[in-house]
Amino acid sequence: MAGRIDGKVAVITGGASGIGEGAVRLFAEEGGRVVVSDIQDERGQALVESIGGDTSYVHADVSVESDVQGAVAHAVDRFGRIDAIFNNAGYAGALGGLTEVEEDEYDQTMDGLLKGVFFGIKHAARAMQAQGDGGSIVSTASIAGVGAGNGPAVYSVAKAAVMHLTKVAAYDLGEFGIRVNCICPGGIATPIFAKSLGLSAEEADKTVEAVGQIMGQFQPIKRSGQPADIAHAALWLSSDDASFVTGHALVVDGGATLGRPRDGSFGEGMEQMFAALGLEVPTP
Repeated sequence: MAGRIDGKVAVITGGASGIGEGAVRLFAEEGGRVVVSDIQDERGQALVESIGGDTSYVHADVSVESDVQGAVAHAVDRFGRIDAIFNNAGYAGALGGLTEVEEDEYDQTMDGLLKGVFFGIKHAARAMQAQGDGGSIVSTASIAGVGAGNGPAVYSVAKAAVMHLTKVAAYDLGEFGIRVNCICPGGIATPIFAKSLGLSAEEADKTVEAVGQIMGQFQPIKRSGQPADIAHAALWLSSDDASFVTGHALVVDGGATLGRPRDGSFGEGMEQMFAALGLEVPTP
């Protein structure tokens, strides 16, 4: 039985862990030929080896344009074309308030979260235009871009910009049959939060289960989001099932954007989150 993206070639940035890894596994299961792009070389190579088949790894720092261009070129060289790109790579970025963030922190955050998406759209679109038969571009935004108070300040601004970049790109590229959409995840149980607070990749991996249990308090659906929840959204947007969908920001958050918990547990939950990571709760 054919998969939902059988034979399609997809590049997934940040594909070695978290949401990206979930997407790589699902895309491969559904018949995709997948290029895993990341800066975590050992993890990326191990993932490709564990899946086998038509998967390949390429080192790419999304804040460096030549790296992103190289990842797209790798897909075309290895598999003959590119049908989809999932611009997923990212991190929490600068954690301070607006009056505390230094210029270099701001630049690094925007480079990783916004410029990297722009590069992915630019170079995937160029390759898709040359092919002449359309394609799908999906990017990871966040509920932090939907409203204030859902993430660090600069991170939130960057993710809101990803949402608008999605609309602009969808408007510009529609005539070429290229669809552009983004996904706005809520609280997903991945190592990203712990890594942003200075924990190593190995230490951060150990926190995922505990952090996930706490995240379930923050929305009407009382469980944390899983990488598979976002992977399935990305798969649908990349497939022909979504052939009439473009310029859309798909919120996948268990209802988190509907409002804070009725019992006022949000602040308490954040304290539990820091405790689960073995860190002191920051004082205002």
